[in-house]
Formats: sequence, structure tokens, C-alpha cells
Amino acid sequence: MRLPAPRVEPVDLNQIDDEQREALAVFTGVARDVTKSEGTVLNIFRTLVHAPKAMTAFLAWGGYILSRRNSLAERERELVILRTGFNCGSGYEFTQHTRIGLDAGLTEAEIEAIKAGPDDPSWSEADRALLRATDDLTRDFHVSDASWAALSFLSQKQKMDLVMTVGQYTQVSMMLNSFGVQLDPGQELDPALDHRTG
Repeated sequence: MRLPAPRVEPVDLNQIDDEQREALAVFTGVARDVTKSEGTVLNIFRTLVHAPKAMTAFLAWGGYILSRRNSLAERERELVILRTGFNCGSGYEFTQHTRIGLDAGLTEAEIEAIKAGPDDPSWSEADRALLRATDDLTRDFHVSDASWAALSFLSQKQKMDLVMTVGQYTQVSMMLNSFGVQLDPGQELDPALDHRTG
């Protein structure tokens, strides 16, 4: 977390206008989804709905990244998203996707190793290559030739989806960090991502 309090307060769901209500209607009845937690619309969406048209467009693209249309396997996708969130210092993103990552097959030990990065000795060569490409993108905004070559186990579409996934979650992290989106009730911030400056 970068900020101890929101710069953009999440909306009160009892005080939204018709356009905001329409934008949030997609969350009605959603099950096992990142949009809701225990029946409550998450803070990210209660914040983004201040710009309802932008949020609707954002959800369409995010829906692709988190769907089976993304050719990365769920575990690989979450590995990449978590490393992106960590590299961007997004406590909110890392917290939300820790749960999703565990559901997708990552272990608690792997989530810890994500913070250490691709040089952690526990990684397979494939996982190490995914993490290196993610680090390239979040540092240099470009996958190096060496990192691209190491992704030879992926199809061309999977490599494209990798870049698009990192791009999406870099954008998400920038919004979360800049708007000051706070954790949802019952969540705990990983101390490695507590960068709050006040």
C-alpha cells in the first residue's frame, strides 16, 4: 500500500446515481469472482465507478484477461499477476490475487517465492522464465531477447497474452496505488508491501 487512506473514496452503494448503478449491475449474483467478496462489491469497483463508462470498458478488457480466452493457464496467469503486483508495490492487488492464486494452484511457498523473484532456487525453468519476462516488462516495458527465447515453451498467443496480462495489471496497480484503494474488510496487508507514507 502506498497511501494510508483513499484519495478517491469508494462510493456508498446507497447513494449512487443511475449510471453508476447500471455499471455496478454486472456484479449482481456474481459467484467466486474477484468482483465480490462475501456478497460485498470490492473497494476497487466502488472506487472505479466514480467513472462508470471507464469502469465498464475496463471490466470488458479485464474480463478477457481473467477468462479462459486468455491462453495462459490459470496458475501461470496468477504467477505473472502476483509478480506484477509485487513489482508495482500494489498491496491491494497482491492481497486480492493471493487468494485467487491459491485457488489456481499456487502454493503458499510459491507466493512467498514470488516476492523473491525469478532467482529463487525453488522455481522450475518455466516459472523462472515467466517471472523474468514479467520483471522485464515492469522494469523496462519490453521483454528482452533472452527472456523471450526462454519462453519457447509457450505458443505465440500465450506470449502475447503474457505481455497483455502484465500490461493490464501494471495499469490496475497504478490506479490502485494512485487512488489509494484500501484493503477490503477482513484482509491483511503483506508487510513486504506496506509502503504507506502518510
